[in-house]
Amino acid sequence: MSTTDLPLTPAELRRRVREAAALGAKVRELAATNLLAKRTAAAKAATAKEKADLEVREAVAAALRLFGDGQLVSELVNIPVPELERDAKPVTAARAKEVVESLRKNAERPRSRRRPKASAPPPEHLAEGESVTPFPPHEV
Repeated sequence: MSTTDLPLTPAELRRRVREAAALGAKVRELAATNLLAKRTAAAKAATAKEKADLEVREAVAAALRLFGDGQLVSELVNIPVPELERDAKPVTAARAKEVVESLRKNAERPRSRRRPKASAPPPEHLAEGESVTPFPPHEV
C-alpha cells in the first residue's frame, strides 16, 4: 500500500470481498458448465464412434461375403487379412446378408438426374436470347 492510497473503509472492504467471492463463484459455474458440455460431447462422440465401428464391421463382412476372397479384399482396401477377418467375425451371417441385399437394392435403384428448373430466370449479365455455354465459341 502506497502513501497516496486512502485507508479502506469497512464498507469498501466488504464490497471488495463480495466482488471477489462473486467472481470466484462465476468461474466455478463456468468450469462446471464447461465440464458438462465436454462430457456430453464426449458421450455423443463415443456413441457415433460405436455406430461407425459397427457399420465398418458390417461393411467388411458384406465385402468378404460378396467377393468370397479375403486376400483379394485385403489387397483392394490395403488392410491385412487377419484384421478384416477380426472385424467381420462379430457380424452374423444373417446381418451380412441383409447388408448385401441393401447394397443390391441401392445398385438396382435408378439414379435420378437433376434437371435445371425451367422457371429459373437467366443470369442478369446475359443479354436476352444469349445462352450460357461451357466454352467460348471457336473461330476457324
